[in-house]
Amino acid sequence: MCLVALAIDENRRFPLVIATNRDEFFERPAARMAWWTPAEGGPEILAGRDLHAGGTWLGLSAAGRLALVTNVRRPQDADPEAPSRGGIVPHWLRTELRPDQFWMQTSLSGYAPFNLIAADFRRGDCFFASNDLPIPRRIERGIFGLSNASLDTPWPKVTKLKQRLGEALKTAESVDGLSSQLFTALADRDAFPDDQLPSTGIGRERERALSAAFIRTPDGAYGTRCSTIIITEKIKRQLVTHVFERTFTAGPGLALLRRTVLKDWPPRYADRAPQTVETTVVAETEDDGQNVPTLAMPMPAKKTRVRSLLKPISR
Repeated sequence: MCLVALAIDENRRFPLVIATNRDEFFERPAARMAWWTPAEGGPEILAGRDLHAGGTWLGLSAAGRLALVTNVRRPQDADPEAPSRGGIVPHWLRTELRPDQFWMQTSLSGYAPFNLIAADFRRGDCFFASNDLPIPRRIERGIFGLSNASLDTPWPKVTKLKQRLGEALKTAESVDGLSSQLFTALADRDAFPDDQLPSTGIGRERERALSAAFIRTPDGAYGTRCSTIIITEKIKRQLVTHVFERTFTAGPGLALLRRTVLKDWPPRYADRAPQTVETTVVAETEDDGQNVPTLAMPMPAKKTRVRSLLKPISR
């Protein structure tokens, strides 16, 4: 991932919302979101797949784990011999390690600079980790943003996406309405003025080319490959999670939209695993990535007692 906005326990109807864009070279092969088993074994995960190195940028497991990774933009620290950072996500999804144990292994594995957001909802836990931090930082309730610097670093596109996520949570009346607003935000191609851009050592022209939420470099070689939205809706006493993935090609051709619905996900912390997992391709449409079709799955929500996804920490 290269741009992420995350809202957790911020809205009583939608306790988990993630909106992300993955930017990559178009020549690097990748598979669309599906259930697959990591090379190291373990349970299946729902994720896209990097067919070059075998990992993924964002995924979840039926048992209640979720993770996403971004690189840190520091070209002076590039190491062509380092292992692919995409291996971190399936490692987290298939393991049973606690965050501190997982981090001890991961931090010693020689990865190039990266950011990681990882959750184990069975334990009511979510954390942020980075090569720049000695230990993982627990994420509490709120709205967070991430790109190719640290969590909540106020790059213009990060700040803007967080704001649009917050606004969407206040106005959306359905999962489809919320996803439509977020897809529109992720499709924003407006670059920011030079005086608002970060300085990461790649030159002003390239900083400008990468400053929008949705990226296409002038040569067409690099850009936004997919937009993914995860929305958990509270329906009576049940949680239903919708995972949308829209994939793009380098040209103006086919843009595919896939929707997966998970019942009883995330699981209650310190409780059981999900009873049912349903995976359905709801729509594949031909468009330019700007128009989001309405996917009608009416599920009337009723106000109910708020149940946090994160386990309260004793003070």
